[in-house]
Amino acid sequence: MTSPLLSAKSLSRSYGPQLAVNQLDFEVYKGEVLGFLGPNGAGKSTSMKMLSGNLAPSEGEITINGYDLLSQPKQAKTHIGYLPEQPPLYKELSVIEFLPFCARINQIPSNRRKQAVETAIERCGLGNVKKRLISNLSKGYQQRVGIAQAIVHSPAVIILDEPTSGLDPIQIREIRKLIKEIAQEHSVILSTHILPEVEMLCDRVKIINQGSLVFNDTTQALQQQMKSSSLLVTLESAPSLEILEQLHGVNIVTALSDSRFKIQYQPEHNPTQALLKSAITQQWQLTSLSPEQHSLEDVFMNIIRQEDEQKGDKV
Repeated sequence: MTSPLLSAKSLSRSYGPQLAVNQLDFEVYKGEVLGFLGPNGAGKSTSMKMLSGNLAPSEGEITINGYDLLSQPKQAKTHIGYLPEQPPLYKELSVIEFLPFCARINQIPSNRRKQAVETAIERCGLGNVKKRLISNLSKGYQQRVGIAQAIVHSPAVIILDEPTSGLDPIQIREIRKLIKEIAQEHSVILSTHILPEVEMLCDRVKIINQGSLVFNDTTQALQQQMKSSSLLVTLESAPSLEILEQLHGVNIVTALSDSRFKIQYQPEHNPTQALLKSAITQQWQLTSLSPEQHSLEDVFMNIIRQEDEQKGDKV
């Protein structure tokens, strides 16, 4: 199996008596986008700072492309590109002044700097604004400059902390497209609380809550939890709730109105066919039938709620 480009084991960080991150394991592989989710205050930014080498962990180890971040920081950091939530920009400089500076501090050899900067400008769509002062650019373009400084040295792993925060819908769409393009040649860790971003961009998802990992699986597995064991049904000549509850596999029937019902069933016994047959033979006048869908936000909050309940039970 391919080795991860970034690996973290038993990563923890305390601020005095407060445990911000607790025994977090992390890995990201070449060519994938890993979504890192959690509510505000869950420990996402603290984790990102540790993974990028900007904050020392209280305990644990981090390996970047084979280099130990704690014992070999200079070697390891050459393989990291980092965009914090507030882009680290010198706004008094123009784009074409700032990016060569970033290339120098990332120790790109002088004979390769010009090409590295030109490549970053092209990939981030900055050609039309490269001579403008960064302070005069829109927030969306400033975010592009932030991403350009993170990829100018072509690192193995790129860490993006809330990259679309504060952008308008058009800017968000453009930044998401850029992230997809970057992910084709790099590994990307995307920290966000914007759930549609996860569905659109990520291959795998980790969810953190109160400093601990509560979910670690593929995006498809997270989406699978969106599938509900409930049907929403409209019957113009509806029978009693007791009759509906007698359908095979049905657990609970809830009347949403005189003609609209929510039917909850056992996952292995979908009553759709039995319902259709009975609706025809009993003339219930079925006018609509659809599975109830949970939003990704519903699933996210349910995972967080279950974890909080489990912690409460242990107290």
